[in-house]
Amino acid sequence: MASIAFEHVEKSYPNGARALVDLSLDVGDGELVVVVGSSGSGKSTLLRVLAGLEPVSAGTILIGGRVVNDLAPQQRNVAMVFQDYALYPHMSVRRNLEFPLRMRGMARDEMRRRVEWAAGLLEIGGLLERRPAQLSGGQQQRAAMGRALVREPTVFLLDEPLSNLDARLRGAVRTEIGALQRRLRTTMIYVTHDQLEAMTLADRVAVLHQGRLQQLAPPRELYERPANTFVAGFVGSPPMNLFPTRLAPDGGGALRLALGEQWVPLSGEGAAYTRAAEAATGGVRPEAVSLAADPSAGSIAARVEHVESLGHETLAHLSVAAPGGRLALVARLPGMRALGAGDAVRVRIDPLRVHLFDAAGRSLGGQPAASSRVSNSE
Repeated sequence: MASIAFEHVEKSYPNGARALVDLSLDVGDGELVVVVGSSGSGKSTLLRVLAGLEPVSAGTILIGGRVVNDLAPQQRNVAMVFQDYALYPHMSVRRNLEFPLRMRGMARDEMRRRVEWAAGLLEIGGLLERRPAQLSGGQQQRAAMGRALVREPTVFLLDEPLSNLDARLRGAVRTEIGALQRRLRTTMIYVTHDQLEAMTLADRVAVLHQGRLQQLAPPRELYERPANTFVAGFVGSPPMNLFPTRLAPDGGGALRLALGEQWVPLSGEGAAYTRAAEAATGGVRPEAVSLAADPSAGSIAARVEHVESLGHETLAHLSVAAPGGRLALVARLPGMRALGAGDAVRVRIDPLRVHLFDAAGRSLGGQPAASSRVSNSE
């Protein structure tokens, strides 16, 4: 296995489009990094330049400490699994798994050993004589992974491997991939648009936006300490509530935060924001918004606009009065709540879970931990 390093990598196309912009990213030996981002963010391009399928325009890529910019794909010992599986339909599963080994001229006994090892690991030993059309979607995905595994690659790349599976099967195969990676300790980069896959699989998550790395951090840190407003609004379902705001002293030595025409007290960690006279954007996760039983100090008036009753929780879509209109606010409430559109309610925002961002969108919540790499640009 091997570590991976992108050092100031750029990828531009003849039409001027920049798919990767000054990308620096490290993946440790045996680490699983999941790359997320919206369509066109550069996720798949990152994999393609790493695999050698496309050249970089600038910068350096290293695998195991070795610069690979000028190496052909077959010299990088990188295996890639695509979302369409790319199995040969006229070949049996066995022949599909054998194919990359035959291309290397591998001895028959060693080829058989590797195929049977991969088939046993992926529990497809009983399917080796079938053709891809005779397999379910999950079985085809396992076969595609097996064909990559038999090569015993240094790096394992997966490009949206579960996107063609239904929701139930995605969950099962996702669990299998995570267990497989932990068992083999394969260095793996996994690209997806699915946040659930990212947050449940990754050792660390890399968030891309318009070719730029926004943040690289463990899932919990990414959720609890977003580096900027893009990460805050992208990670989470529903995402963080973001709203224009400003800070002001509350008269007692602490600070308060403007939410529309009302004020939310800050305390504890919130007091650390005193270095900022003003903040351009405030943020709060939906689970940090709760219903208040009475108009006590610190609660704010809101109106229910829409309710999603999900059984184990209720998502209440609220609005609060603001100059020139109303601000949207989503609250995640436990259980089923008897709320309806138009109801007047009071809510309380946990003052210890308020995020503040400056005019450039950067978090004012202190410096990120050493395990994070953050972009200050969006």
